[in-house]
Amino acid sequence: MGIKIDDFIKENRKEFETDRPSSKLWDRIEEQLDKKEQKKTINLQMWIGIASSFIILMSIAFIYLYPQEKKVVNLADVNPVYAKKQLRFAGLIEEKRDSLQIFAKSNPKLYDKFNADLQKLELTYNALKKELPGSPNQQLVVKAMVKNLEIQLQVVSQQLMIINQVSQYKKENSI
Repeated sequence: MGIKIDDFIKENRKEFETDRPSSKLWDRIEEQLDKKEQKKTINLQMWIGIASSFIILMSIAFIYLYPQEKKVVNLADVNPVYAKKQLRFAGLIEEKRDSLQIFAKSNPKLYDKFNADLQKLELTYNALKKELPGSPNQQLVVKAMVKNLEIQLQVVSQQLMIINQVSQYKKENSI
């Protein structure tokens, strides 16, 4: 039996020794390569999607579960002297504004101009108030707030004086 196989191999040696594999073999190899590439990209995309979804969910949970606390800073805690000044100035400003509103009926244009000036100062005061909790130098911010109120008081006082002068001028010229 061994002799028959040896003879068969010797006779058909050329058919066994081919340089190239069959075309069917290459087709199968290409198909499997294509399948492997697709699986890797799908898995990579899937894992990236899962990771990004997890990060987004954790971020949203962190934002809602741990809201940042807004610090409320009392002026009296920073500087008690300036806190007293702030209260005094705020009260005087409110009184003088009430007096200005009385004259608003007789001089509405003038009152609107005065009110616009005061609103600008109030916006600056409110911006300083918002800045106070996060400021590294709270003393300086409190001083600026009190200075703003002092300027508001001066402006309101000057506005009252101007309105009184205008009213007095109108009375003198009407006679």
